[in-house]
Amino acid sequence: MAGISAQSVKELRDKTGAGMMDCKKALQETEGDLEKAVEYLRKKGLASAGKKAGRTTAEGLVDSYIHFGGQIGVLVEVNCETDFVARNEAFKELVQDLAKQIAACPNVVYVSVDEVPKAIGEKERAIALESDTLKGKPENVKDKIVQGKVDKVLRELCLLDQPYIKDQSITVEELIKQAISKLGENIKVRRFSRFVLGEGIEKKEANLAEEVAAQMGQADDKTPDLAETPVSTQEASATKPSKATKTSTKTSKKGKQSK
Repeated sequence: MAGISAQSVKELRDKTGAGMMDCKKALQETEGDLEKAVEYLRKKGLASAGKKAGRTTAEGLVDSYIHFGGQIGVLVEVNCETDFVARNEAFKELVQDLAKQIAACPNVVYVSVDEVPKAIGEKERAIALESDTLKGKPENVKDKIVQGKVDKVLRELCLLDQPYIKDQSITVEELIKQAISKLGENIKVRRFSRFVLGEGIEKKEANLAEEVAAQMGQADDKTPDLAETPVSTQEASATKPSKATKTSTKTSKKGKQSK
């Protein structure tokens, strides 16, 4: 954060109640101007949201969203402080928007980075350390590159870090902070589940050529093969005299008798 002091961040945070990272960003966007930074946070709806972050959220809603065609479904629980806000239309709209956001994010598994198991972070760090981009870099630069790669992967797994589908200029976390500022209560996404039709089921891939070949093979099996016909039957067919032969024999015998 070049040119922005920690004291400036603290002062802005005390004035607005916004989160530390939001204050940093506001000061960077306004080139360190405190008053403009305050205005920036108010326009974003982030001012005063930070002051409510520690409040208990025991009310709220469990809502669902079924994507068009019934291929994807979502259940999400979003908490607030009072039943009054839980019945508010703005809160209901927020919960539904969050459900749609989850449906649109196939890689999202966790609400926030804090929930990601350490094992996943360690695995991603090990992968990042093998990257060719680290070759020839100083150790302190390597650490920053590795941490950046790990942070990027972990954020991709988390709902709060996703760009909001209706406004790509803000994240889901910023959307929730705006709702906190508007509704005057702390709001948290507690948990969610995303369902995809047929997920986890091993599907048999149909091969038309193989099916046709198999059907033709079955048809061939049902066709009689003379080579497999019993010898006795063939011999019987060959030695058995026809009706015409019998008639000819009888006529010949009669002719001999008359002579």
